Amino acid sequence: MAQHDFINKKPNNRKKQPPPKKPFPVLLLLVVVLLVASFSFGLWYVKTNADPKLVEQQANPVPATVKEQLAKPRPPEFIKEIKEHEIQVEVREIEQKGPYVMQCGSFRTHAQAETLKAKIAFAGLIAEIRETTGTNGVWYKVRLGPYKTKRLAESDKNKLKRSKITGCGIWNWT
Repeated sequence: MAQHDFINKKPNNRKKQPPPKKPFPVLLLLVVVLLVASFSFGLWYVKTNADPKLVEQQANPVPATVKEQLAKPRPPEFIKEIKEHEIQVEVREIEQKGPYVMQCGSFRTHAQAETLKAKIAFAGLIAEIRETTGTNGVWYKVRLGPYKTKRLAESDKNKLKRSKITGCGIWNWT
C-alpha cells in the first residue's frame, strides 16, 4: 500500500477563481455594422435610381377596359362528342328479401323496456314493446319497424347511434 503524506497535504477547499473574461468581440461588431450599412446603402440606391415610368405604372395599373380581351379557348371535339353521346343502360330492380324489423333490446322487466322505448322516442322514432313467452320465461322486446328496405332500417339505426343507443339488430320480419 502506498504511503500518503497527510501532514503536508494542501486543503481542497480553496476558493475557485472565476475564469478570466473574454475580450469584447470587436470583429463581430465590425461585421454587424458593415452588414447594416450595406443594407441601408442598397435601399437608398434602389430608391434614388428607380425608373419613374415603371414606378408610376406599378402604382396605377391599367384599367380593365383598356386590357385586351382574350378569346376563350374552345373545348376539344371529344368533349362535345361525349356530351352528345347517348348511353343505353339496363337497370335491373334489386329484388328485396322482404320487410325488415329492428330490435334494440330484450328485457326481463317491462320497466326496462319502457325506459329504452322512451330513449328511442327522444331520438324521434316510434318503437313498440312485444311480450314473448318462451322456455326461459317472459321477455319484453323493444322493436322498430317494419321497414320495406334494409336501407331505411339502416338509416334509423344510424339515427339511434347518434343518440347513443347502440346494440340494435336488423332482421327479416317473420
